[in-house]
Amino acid sequence: MPFRYRLESILKVRIRKKEAQLIEVQKAQQAVFEAEENIRKNEAEIRQTIQNKKSADFRMMEYYDNYLHHLWDKAEVLEQERKRLQAILEEEQQKLVKCEQEVKVVEKHKEKQKEAYLEEEKKAELKQFSEIGVQRFYIHSREEAEEQELIEQLNNTDSEYDKRI
Repeated sequence: MPFRYRLESILKVRIRKKEAQLIEVQKAQQAVFEAEENIRKNEAEIRQTIQNKKSADFRMMEYYDNYLHHLWDKAEVLEQERKRLQAILEEEQQKLVKCEQEVKVVEKHKEKQKEAYLEEEKKAELKQFSEIGVQRFYIHSREEAEEQELIEQLNNTDSEYDKRI
């Protein structure tokens, strides 16, 4: 009979849960990447605005200053958003680690159960071979006894024949 693990359904559920959590981690990583990309774009826009301000008409300086303040405020908001998303990513990664540990526990249990099953099968096989050996010995000793009996009968018959002659 082949090995059947009684907790196979639990193992499958935990593996699916781990795979779903891996997808969540990937989504969180993508969100952090997009937030960092937005920060880089904002920084590039700040640099570009500062560069344009240097060559702009003096009457436009106030507009440039207001726009720069807006971009700096936006940079702070984007940085807060990145930190929030980074915290979510770390939380999701911790959940993934927990899921992986749960899967490893069940897989390790499965391996131990399989080893115990194989050991039991091996013992049963050895017991069967032992029984076969005992049966062969019994059959062989019975055949040997029958041969001895036959030889004695032949010897007795030969002795009676010799006496008659």
